[in-house]
Amino acid sequence: MSENAYLAEGTRTAIRPFTPADAEEFTVRAKESHGMHHPWLFPPDDARAYAAYAGRLTEDATKAGFLVCERAVDDGNGTASGPIAGFININNIVGGAFHCGALGYGAFAHAAGRGLMSEGLDLVMRYAFGPLGLHRLEANIQPANAGSIALVRRAGFRLEGFSPDFLFIDGAWRDHEQWAITAEMVRQDPPREADTMAPGSGPAWTTTAPPGAQIPEPPEVCG
Repeated sequence: MSENAYLAEGTRTAIRPFTPADAEEFTVRAKESHGMHHPWLFPPDDARAYAAYAGRLTEDATKAGFLVCERAVDDGNGTASGPIAGFININNIVGGAFHCGALGYGAFAHAAGRGLMSEGLDLVMRYAFGPLGLHRLEANIQPANAGSIALVRRAGFRLEGFSPDFLFIDGAWRDHEQWAITAEMVRQDPPREADTMAPGSGPAWTTTAPPGAQIPEPPEVCG
């Protein structure tokens, strides 16, 4: 995957759209990460499921899918490559007076605990509040999913409420906490040299939350 396919880049990670060519790596990573993901989310782990999943994210105007990848490196053959660390999707995008989307996301096991998803979420927030023109991002998370809650809290999301029996996941209706962030809750800073975006893709955004440690269309909810 060429670097120029990236939508935004950070110090260690970059985000880009899903492609058919990612099927093998994505599904292998999903199988490796099953123990970590269950019972919170169920990303596709075979080629057919991946094709349907990625197709929805690329063809449906109410969705936007992003692969969080480690920054590309020269593999010695003159091509750039970077392993997929996880994924962050924006589902249920609504315009009009709302301009909001709902996050779904997950890290893969080999990337867990390395801070890659935190940087990836920051990049997705920039893209959402810049090129996508959104005003608000929401994340609905099961209260016991401590990893997901830590990620959005670190990114500056605020806890806005609690919804009993909110989503049907893994055979039952699950309670969820509602977390959200708006464009007004982040500040615009000049881009850093090692923190660039694709040309014309908008400003750099930095969360106002202090620095500090995992993404919903059911069943891909944060948990």
